Amino acid sequence: MNQNRNLEWIYIGRALRSFITAFLTVIFPLYLAKEGYSASRIGLVLALSGAMTVALVAAVGLFADFYGRRRAIIGLAILGAVGGTAMGLSHAFWWAVVASGLGGVGRGGGAGSGGSWGPVFPAEQPLVTDSVAPERRTWAFGRISFIGVLAGAAGSLVAGVPAWLHHQGWTLLAGYRLLFFVGALLSLAMVFASLPIREHLPNASARDEAPPPIPLRTLMGRLGLTNALNGLGFGFLGPLLTYWFYRRFGVGSAEIGLLYTFINLAAAFPYLWSSHLAKRLGAVKTVTVTRGLGLLMMLLMVFMPSFTWAGLFYLLRMVFNSLGMPARQSFVMGVSESRYRSRVSAFSSLPSQLTAMITPAVGGALMQSVLDIPIYGAVFFMGLNLITYWWSFHNVPEGQTIKAGGPSS
Repeated sequence: MNQNRNLEWIYIGRALRSFITAFLTVIFPLYLAKEGYSASRIGLVLALSGAMTVALVAAVGLFADFYGRRRAIIGLAILGAVGGTAMGLSHAFWWAVVASGLGGVGRGGGAGSGGSWGPVFPAEQPLVTDSVAPERRTWAFGRISFIGVLAGAAGSLVAGVPAWLHHQGWTLLAGYRLLFFVGALLSLAMVFASLPIREHLPNASARDEAPPPIPLRTLMGRLGLTNALNGLGFGFLGPLLTYWFYRRFGVGSAEIGLLYTFINLAAAFPYLWSSHLAKRLGAVKTVTVTRGLGLLMMLLMVFMPSFTWAGLFYLLRMVFNSLGMPARQSFVMGVSESRYRSRVSAFSSLPSQLTAMITPAVGGALMQSVLDIPIYGAVFFMGLNLITYWWSFHNVPEGQTIKAGGPSS
């Protein structure tokens, strides 16, 4: 099977996953609320399912490098089908925790991210890398994110189906359960989309690789530090931004939801332009410049007089982030040995997921006295991330290695 055909199946898998997580993330908290869960209990369910996701990311990082990335994706798709079915059958607390953890609720990375997060990612990244020539690696990461964003936007629209069915005589709970079962079926479709993928067994031809431009432990340490700082910044921003918009401008879910729809659409196309920019500037400079501009746009939100203007600058922030994301992903895979790529992807991202759990509570408490603290806190820590990233990698040669040997199943 040629490389382009391999990529097509990987793209189909990303589209299905982004579509599923988009509507599950919207309807799952509403489903629990209709079943009588309080806000604090819903938060506890999501926190515990998030801890399950962290454990799955680590497990996939180890499993995929030893036994194959395609097998890891198939296993996660089966778990997703089990989770979706369980969500449709029971709302009991521990069922909800386990089902949402397995089903991928809330693991899409937010508006404009294209599903570039979660347990599948450590297996998917190396597959993309090994399925394309090195000089087209950034292009491939841009295209898969572009597809994920559009699929996520479509999935968000599907979240309105229960309300439509309610007008046709269904109960809202029945509509939610129907979508859980749809998610389970689409997860099974991911299994079939993954079966035709052909991959290089991770350790099969490690002897044929050129030495990496940076030792594994050094790479993991530097990525862990930069991602931990980024997680602190995201923890300020992600969970509190909706509340900041509400408090600052008095807008509700309809206005914010419309803004996020525009962000998904606007952030899609820059993913396709990332490879052209990386060819001109290099991957590390592309990431540094685009993220720096994104932080400036975010800081300017504080000084905007209306929701429309603040939303516009947040949209621009996400557009600049989209420009740099494929270059960042491509760079990490390029400087990693192919036999360790899943572990690098998994364990370098864990610090950001762990630190992101710390700052929401701090930011929420500080908002009582300083309303704009989510913006200031995010800019501060993401700025530190940017400085540390440049310092860590601007002298590292950009890897162009790809694993030798023929494909195997």
